[in-house]
Amino acid sequence: MAAQKINEALEHLAKAEKCLKTGFLKWKPDYDSAATEYSKAAVAFKNAKQFDQAKEAFLKEAESYENNKALFHAAKAYEQAGMMLKEMQKLPEAVQLIEKASIMFLENGTPDTAAMALERAGKLIEHVNLEKAVQLYQQSASVFENEERLRQAVELLGKASRLLVRARRLDEAVVSILKEKNMYKEIENYPTCYKKTIAQVLVHLHRNDFVAAEKCVRESYSIPGFNGSEDCAALEQLLEAYDQQDQDQIYDVCNSPLFKYMDNDYAKLALSLVVPGGGIKKKSPAASQNGVSQPAQGGSRAEEDDDEYAGGLC
Repeated sequence: MAAQKINEALEHLAKAEKCLKTGFLKWKPDYDSAATEYSKAAVAFKNAKQFDQAKEAFLKEAESYENNKALFHAAKAYEQAGMMLKEMQKLPEAVQLIEKASIMFLENGTPDTAAMALERAGKLIEHVNLEKAVQLYQQSASVFENEERLRQAVELLGKASRLLVRARRLDEAVVSILKEKNMYKEIENYPTCYKKTIAQVLVHLHRNDFVAAEKCVRESYSIPGFNGSEDCAALEQLLEAYDQQDQDQIYDVCNSPLFKYMDNDYAKLALSLVVPGGGIKKKSPAASQNGVSQPAQGGSRAEEDDDEYAGGLC
């Protein structure tokens, strides 16, 4: 089966080369027919799992369409070549071709397709290069924003924000989350604004910037419905606990469902939040149940519990 597909591909390549030849009665290459044959060859190579040869055929297809000023089809071929590189586990090279395709989509006047290509590239590289994925998601969001498609833009900004948190680039994460929050305000999705305020506060506290965290909550009172929401109450509790260096209260707030069921990257921020200096530690479960401290056995129980949380929660 594979051999048959390879032979089929080679036949299409030969036809493509014939379409490009010129002579006494044929002054110009037939780029359109050549592109069609290269496309057929690429698909046959792909079906035979000859991904390198498929990539080369897609690149020749793209070149033929470029010569024929058919930018949209050229971009599609470059994107397909990139997907062949993905199959070969050459992800940085794959992303380069998809980025090239996105530029051509923009030149062709199809920005939505360009944005979707950038998003696909971001997904490809996310587990290999976080910084590159952030850049691609931000570029995609920017294209959607320029087209006034804010729902798509804010979703991609959210992906960028979470990756920035994961990479511990917290100063950049603060800026990204604020932009998200402002977009959600613009489309009047106020409940999500509350969640973004929680994310802001957690990032600020991990930056040891209590003043900025407090300011986020204060400014959010202007968002319809925030004051009096469970999000607002939980944040006020969290800030009070942080200000009082009450690690016990922080533990309780950050282990509530409101925080635990956030996006994973923010839930991790909540569970790892400690006040400067360690604060007041959580009491042992045994002590809480009995209402009295347990007797020492080779050292006090309280000391053991202190050691358990000495490196921070979770």
